[in-house]
Amino acid sequence: MSFEKITYSVDDEIAVIAMNDPKTMNAAGVDTVEEMSHALEMAGDEARCTIITGNGRGFCSGANLSANPGGAPGPKRKPDTGRELDRVYNPFIKAMRTHPHPIITAVNGAAAGVGCSIALMGDFIVAAESSYFLQAFRRIGLVPDGGSTYLLTRTIGRARAMEMTLFGEKIPAKQAFEWGLVNRVVSDDKLMDEAKNYALQLANGPTTALAMIRDLVWQAEDNDLDSQLQAERFAQRTAGRSPDFAEGVKAFLEKRPADFRKG
Repeated sequence: MSFEKITYSVDDEIAVIAMNDPKTMNAAGVDTVEEMSHALEMAGDEARCTIITGNGRGFCSGANLSANPGGAPGPKRKPDTGRELDRVYNPFIKAMRTHPHPIITAVNGAAAGVGCSIALMGDFIVAAESSYFLQAFRRIGLVPDGGSTYLLTRTIGRARAMEMTLFGEKIPAKQAFEWGLVNRVVSDDKLMDEAKNYALQLANGPTTALAMIRDLVWQAEDNDLDSQLQAERFAQRTAGRSPDFAEGVKAFLEKRPADFRKG
């Protein structure tokens, strides 16, 4: 499949999906998100780890306002700026959540609006030193979307989530790290090298277990203890029946590194 708004590549079983619309600093228009959805589905079949990033000066400047995402109002109908959330954006966020292997987001420059949401959906978030996170919605009279209120509240707590969303101020990478919003902050010129190093570690890992680990951690944000213990129990049964577990035990007994790619 050919893409116009993104680039997609797979190397060493690592898929890289990069937003690629320099004129808008990678604004996430409907067309961009639809292409990302297709690429994410392909990556699920073709890779063992996925990196999402942005080409050029920014990760994603937010939704493409010039595309009029709410649509023109009809004679007796007001515009619905939430319509495309149902159709395109929310399904993409859910697809990131249910992806079959870990996702790394490599954040360069601005991660604003829904771009901030996409960045925060990464299972592991690597930010360039010059990057920043911005809940820009209030600047144009809208509310956070793309799961931002859910993600922020659970990641940095209600007080800081309120601060980010009510005031709409930039949170630089260093502050984002101090708040626990991202996992790593690296120099700009090392961003993709570092992201690929982490991706390679995950791609070389036990993919069955890693898929279930990411799912369990996401579930834990909403489950009570009993529900989470039950989820772990069933996941452990599946993991224990996988070729990865057999290879892991065999490698341990033979005192050698496990080769999980064989499975």
